[in-house]
Amino acid sequence: MKLVICAGPATSGKTSVLRHLVRKLIAAKFRIAFLKIDVQYADEDHAFAVEFEIPTKKVYSGELCPDHCSVLVLGDALKWASDGDADMLIVETAGLCLRCAPYVDGGLGIMVVEATSGMNLPRKVGPMLSLADVAAVTKIDLVSQAEREVFRARIREAAPNVRIREVNALHGIGIAPLVDMVLETPDVNGTLMLRGNPPVGTCTICVGKKDIGWQSHFGVVRALENDTFYRGE
Repeated sequence: MKLVICAGPATSGKTSVLRHLVRKLIAAKFRIAFLKIDVQYADEDHAFAVEFEIPTKKVYSGELCPDHCSVLVLGDALKWASDGDADMLIVETAGLCLRCAPYVDGGLGIMVVEATSGMNLPRKVGPMLSLADVAAVTKIDLVSQAEREVFRARIREAAPNVRIREVNALHGIGIAPLVDMVLETPDVNGTLMLRGNPPVGTCTICVGKKDIGWQSHFGVVRALENDTFYRGE
């Protein structure tokens, strides 16, 4: 089975890109399963089920960050897709935690980012971009050619090895190269591993302690005028 994981900021056009991608892959005779991971609301699973008549699932991460949730449920999702005779699982995740990335070794990682989001956005999104295989840049029709070039340069600066594809997600222009990348992706086999290293710090805030001020917490902490340091046993 092939695995495609698509992440990106809210309103960047992930669902629109995937809608065109799924349409072309179904035309190429792929049997697709679709998983949507979001924090507290999503209806893309229902829309894809109605439009494409494919099996879909939805998971709300709730108190977990979406990337954390993705790591936990992806094994079950692959089994679900396989049991349904799918030969490709496409995962759309909110990917809100900029210290993490949802991509796994062996799958194709697509980050969708909008050209209208500001020239410095590629410098701010961290592993969600730098660990992706391809950056799909949307809303290119809403910026000038000069702004497009600067945006591409910013992506190259932040992620030199990421392939950049500009797409018009409303009309499906520029989707064909993404389809080719999916077709070139080998099937996943064996034990899957998260791509890159997750953040090293766990702390009392992570487990629900709400007191304000580093003096009330243990683990990896930091003060206003200090770098991070460890407090506790």
